[in-house]
Amino acid sequence: MSSKNLLVELFVEELPPKALKKLGEVFAQTLAASLKNTGLAASTAAVTAYASPRRLAAHVTEVAAVAADKPVVQKLMPVAVGLDAAGNATPALLKKLAALGADASCVPNLRRENDGKADVLFYESLAKGATLSEGLQKALEAALAALPIPKVMTYQLQDGWTSVNFVRPAHGLVALHGSDVVPLAILGLNSGRETHGHRFEAVVDPVVFANADEYATKLATDGAVIASFAERRAEIARQLAAAAARAGGKPIDDDALLDEVTALVERPNVLIGQFEEEFLAVPQECLILTMKANQKYFPLLDAAGKLTNKFLVVSNISPEDASAVIGGNERVVRPRLADAKFFFDQDRKKSLESRVIGLSKVVYHNKLGTQGERVQRVAAIARAIGEHLGGGELTHHAEQAAVLAKADLLTDMVGEFPELQGIMGRYYALHDGLAADVADAIEDHYKPRFAGDSLPRGLVGTVVALADKLETLVGMFGIGQIPTGDRDPFALRRHALGTIRMLAEGNLDLPLNSLLTVACSAFAAVEGFKSADSELADFIYDRLAGSLREQGYTAQEVDAVVSQRPQRLGDIPKRLAAVRAFAALPEAAALAAANKRVSNILKKVENPVEPTVDNALLKEAPEIALHDALVDVVPQADAAFVTGDYAESLQALAALRAPVDAFFDGVMVNADDPALRANRLGLLAKLHVAMNKVADISKLSA
Repeated sequence: MSSKNLLVELFVEELPPKALKKLGEVFAQTLAASLKNTGLAASTAAVTAYASPRRLAAHVTEVAAVAADKPVVQKLMPVAVGLDAAGNATPALLKKLAALGADASCVPNLRRENDGKADVLFYESLAKGATLSEGLQKALEAALAALPIPKVMTYQLQDGWTSVNFVRPAHGLVALHGSDVVPLAILGLNSGRETHGHRFEAVVDPVVFANADEYATKLATDGAVIASFAERRAEIARQLAAAAARAGGKPIDDDALLDEVTALVERPNVLIGQFEEEFLAVPQECLILTMKANQKYFPLLDAAGKLTNKFLVVSNISPEDASAVIGGNERVVRPRLADAKFFFDQDRKKSLESRVIGLSKVVYHNKLGTQGERVQRVAAIARAIGEHLGGGELTHHAEQAAVLAKADLLTDMVGEFPELQGIMGRYYALHDGLAADVADAIEDHYKPRFAGDSLPRGLVGTVVALADKLETLVGMFGIGQIPTGDRDPFALRRHALGTIRMLAEGNLDLPLNSLLTVACSAFAAVEGFKSADSELADFIYDRLAGSLREQGYTAQEVDAVVSQRPQRLGDIPKRLAAVRAFAALPEAAALAAANKRVSNILKKVENPVEPTVDNALLKEAPEIALHDALVDVVPQADAAFVTGDYAESLQALAALRAPVDAFFDGVMVNADDPALRANRLGLLAKLHVAMNKVADISKLSA
């Protein structure tokens, strides 16, 4: 059956820019998937999505005018119900066939098949394939229903009576199969071959398509619109780079801003603007944020990454003389920058320290008190960590930074731009004459803010960041705010991963349980707080295990190490490397299996078994040999463990394979004599301790 290419476009008023890319992708993919499911589009059909501020469109190749007929098999009823003793159709069968559009004449051709319980009658027929107009109508309705619309609008159609719901009012519908219009109706529109191009720069209006394949080209030449989101984005990136080169700088790298601007223009034209150099006295983060967030400009940086007084505007019009457009944008940005300068100047009239008292009036959580109370808890935790890691200046600076870390929340600049919290605190701390590592810690205590974010740049910042995250984790778990399913309103998973990264990548000598105990003690005065250290430790180790698997370690390797709950997370990479090296040894599989057997034996004993052995009760040669091997191997393994050479510690265990195998082959552990039995269990407990210091190697057993 011959096929042609299909084009569908819905012409609308300006779509929400942050959602446009996704809207375009979902519209095209859902439309094409529906056509493929009905057999109208080939499984190999190529789908091209188009999305501009005023249109969603899809081009689909290999679409048939009518889908091929499909064989349909329908289960009717058991033979005993459908046919009488003479083999004639019962009234029940005739009624069922009539509902399917068949009659008694097809009874001899019904298929009989046993379904495992009884012989059943099946009716085989040929379902006529859907026509394109039917199938495309359903596909279009499905595509609109699937759109991830941020907020639906209700608007009246031209008849003045009918109301419809959609993301924005729709004004045109194009549906072309080759050169033929496919009759469709949706949102009060009937399909045709006409659309509208650029609001101001279209060469002709309306733009008329002769066939589906000329859509993008005709829209570009006659309508002055680059319909493809991807092509428009690439063109903006090209123009940004060229304009930046002419201006002697480089545009700021921001994919989200590039996507948003792509969704705001139909034919981009990048222009260069500038502002007075005096504004550069304001921290560049403030200027960059106001230009990006409020104006959608691309600030220009110099070769060193420092902000210049030039910026790039992505305009939607291309006049011969662009000076008016450039001048207008320069006039618009100036008050924004002046506001930023005003906030910065005003904020510096008060020290950060003078603002701390105001935090006592800011509610943090109704069960955990104010931000002021929270700051005191963070400072107490930071002080304890600082003392453990070195005391002296580290403790003093960490406590000072912790007290001041949230003070910039009360500044005008952060009030206007919450994204700058911490960043502005650093600038104001330096202005107040505080030490550089204290200022850096005020900014860095939020880090890492997301996966892949940088860690705090110094030890003071690390201490404060740890204290801040631990306070949040311990506090929320202590009042029962534990994440469930996808719900994590306080970002506790992110805080746990940040804590893990700082402890592991910083290789800090901070046992996790001790940290949780210290953090918990900071909540002693909080009414209703109940320590949940055990649940929180489980939560952190679960996050750790997931993170390690994402890094490429196998589930067995991760389980072997994490199940031991190592307290120094900085040791974990070395433990994992040791486990991987051990698993490659020829003795590994047998020892892992033996360790698993030992674990199972010890679990069945009612009371904990002490790893002690009475030499006088060693009777059998294999148990004597195993004990002698442990006496020889354990000191070697322990010495390597103490020095942190975990690979050597595990590899020393390889010498135990033969005596362990011989023990299980020749010794009855559960001897009738209670003393013998207890001694042999003690020997196994000693073996178990020796084999599981670095990792639980039984986890390596299949």
